Amino acid sequence: MWLSVAIVSVALLLFIFKYVFGSSGPNPFEADTREPLKKMVLIKKEKNKVLKQGFVASKVPDNLDAIIIGSGIGGLGLAVLLAKVGKKVLVLEQHDRAGGCCHTFTEKGFEFDVGIHYIGELLDHKPFRCMLDQITNGQLQWEPLENPFDHVVLGPPENRRQYPIYSGKNRFPDELKKCFPGEEKAIDEYLRLIKKASRGVWLLALLKLCPAPLAKFLVYSGLAKHLSFFFKMASRSLTEVVNELTENKDLRAVFTYIFGTYGNMPKEASFSMHSLLISHYLNGAWYPKGGATEIAYHMIPIIEKAGGAVLVRAPVNRILFNDAKEACGVSVMKGQEEVHIRAPMVISNAGIFNTYQKLLPKELQAMPAIQKQLSMMKNGEGGLSVFLGLNGTKEELGLKANNFWIFAENNFDELVENYLNRPREEAAKNIPLLFVASPSAKDPTWEERSPGKSTLSLVSFAKYEWFEEWKDGKVTNRGADYKELKQTFIDSVVEVVMSIYPKITRDKIEYVDAGTPITNTHYIGAPKGEIYGADHGIARFSPELNATVRPQTPLKNLYLTGQDVFVCGFAGALAGALSCGSVILNRNLHLDAIALAKKRKFIDSKLKGE
Repeated sequence: MWLSVAIVSVALLLFIFKYVFGSSGPNPFEADTREPLKKMVLIKKEKNKVLKQGFVASKVPDNLDAIIIGSGIGGLGLAVLLAKVGKKVLVLEQHDRAGGCCHTFTEKGFEFDVGIHYIGELLDHKPFRCMLDQITNGQLQWEPLENPFDHVVLGPPENRRQYPIYSGKNRFPDELKKCFPGEEKAIDEYLRLIKKASRGVWLLALLKLCPAPLAKFLVYSGLAKHLSFFFKMASRSLTEVVNELTENKDLRAVFTYIFGTYGNMPKEASFSMHSLLISHYLNGAWYPKGGATEIAYHMIPIIEKAGGAVLVRAPVNRILFNDAKEACGVSVMKGQEEVHIRAPMVISNAGIFNTYQKLLPKELQAMPAIQKQLSMMKNGEGGLSVFLGLNGTKEELGLKANNFWIFAENNFDELVENYLNRPREEAAKNIPLLFVASPSAKDPTWEERSPGKSTLSLVSFAKYEWFEEWKDGKVTNRGADYKELKQTFIDSVVEVVMSIYPKITRDKIEYVDAGTPITNTHYIGAPKGEIYGADHGIARFSPELNATVRPQTPLKNLYLTGQDVFVCGFAGALAGALSCGSVILNRNLHLDAIALAKKRKFIDSKLKGE
């Protein structure tokens, strides 16, 4: 018996080894493709020639290898990976500019970033930095934020406590210990759990890539939880874990403050998801020099060089299938007419709900395998964004390259739950949590581009249902009642901002507007106004779900990429692109990126004579 178990175990390990390290397809990370840094283009009209190429049938390349729906980073990233191995890819975007949540908009001379606030893991030779360098040919530059990069603010103005969050694997815990003397043991244990859980995310990637029977075996045998601490901790809520570590309520709050980056209150959040975010910023935080448009601006030419294209104002209304139920193209609405575009492969970056519920024929939507995936996921919480255009430089207004996470008190679960359960008019008058950042203060090119001006971007939660009655109205004119409700939210946010930044007064505010969940639906195609795709609660991180929702869909030649395939955020969506690319190219691109990063580090060390 034991011999049989040993033989099966060895066979299983060899099988896993093959699908972790085995490869047969072309490698987009085979060579370091960084080019000498070119002069940064700051003129908006020049950048728009790349970012705003409108769809017409004559611009569609012949003999496509793939069509990607959606130009967010999960779509563009995958398109570049495929382009680097010679694939001709067409990326179609429903909005009037490419980039998804990496796009910006300009009003009254103020440029606003809608989704990129800060990115971690960008030290030289880190695999994530290496990957970003490769998919932009080394042209995307990053500016570090200040240290501390985040400030956690708790309590009302009369009893406000502020805790700085520093990067640095030693400095992060050391500074927390200065704020919370006597809590050294809790802080050390918290960081130990964070590191151990985040390191186990490799198995989540493996479940997406290996053959479905092997993935199911790892799940239903219970091996997934034994092999990976990520999955062992995935079913435990963030609240549960931190409450076991300390009785100090402010420290509990500081341990959990960053839950807004994935959209679930601590009692509904998986500790494992949280571990990824804390680990992501342990070595620092950065912002793209020149603003978020730099990301798409440097990726699109790589796609075009391989014969592909990125076209906007190209709403895909359905995916086309042949008689064998194989995806074979898409239909794009051009005015009142459909334009059919054919390709041997269709990849959706539009999210699992848009893809399965809006783009598939009814008979394919009804397939049990499709319905099973939909039943395992749910929509994330809606997002509220407020944009402030200010007269004055960052020095005059007291703005720095950092972020503030502002909470009415330290009881986050109760705060969020009460807020989301209130009537909308009441909720609008008292927003208990707010993320505040200044894109202009983070970007060293800002003063040259917009002298004497500054911006603030503010984000909170908002229920889609609060605004749903206006969803069919014209985006720029949804009626007086909608405008009044939106203004109430804005006024509440501005009051909080002025209490944190005493140099910002109402006379300094030249422009202000807000994006509600239905704004998100219009501009980024979010079905329920969510900004992080499908919900990231505890259920999202079960081994079963991650072995079921994979890049390869139940329909041949149809794939998923982006946030819903892996996890949310810029890095998570890119991980989704790597996973999808791995399946398509039949090799582990995650490991290819790691290998190139190690190779670069070795070469650079030799050049420096180390």
